[in-house]
Amino acid sequence: MVTSPVANTPVTANVIRSRALGVLGATLAAVAVWAVAVPVLGVHLATRFGNADAQNIGIGLVVIASLIGSSAGLGLLVALEKISSRAITIWTAVSIAALVISLSFPLVAGTTISAKASLALMHVAVATILIATLRRG
Repeated sequence: MVTSPVANTPVTANVIRSRALGVLGATLAAVAVWAVAVPVLGVHLATRFGNADAQNIGIGLVVIASLIGSSAGLGLLVALEKISSRAITIWTAVSIAALVISLSFPLVAGTTISAKASLALMHVAVATILIATLRRG
């Protein structure tokens, strides 16, 4: 049986702070997109799946979804670091795949073109900030 060494480098306070700021920054990026799209540009952000009623996307939902998604991404990175010496590479590939998959939701469920574009931009903004900051560690 062949095993690969696992990186057991200690996580420093700077890494923890950087990662926490990455999650916060990703959340703030989504909030910034919402703040421009809804109050400034007047976009009505709503999604509809199938024949269900449209669901409005308010600032609270944006914050919660961004925090949950970003925290899940961070959790995956931490778990991968415990089991693989190639954690960053694997995590980056999974993160990009998750972004591509997540883009299907606003494009399918957005109620208007402007809502679809705004929601997709939120996904891209969160992923961009999160991938950039967590890769640096």
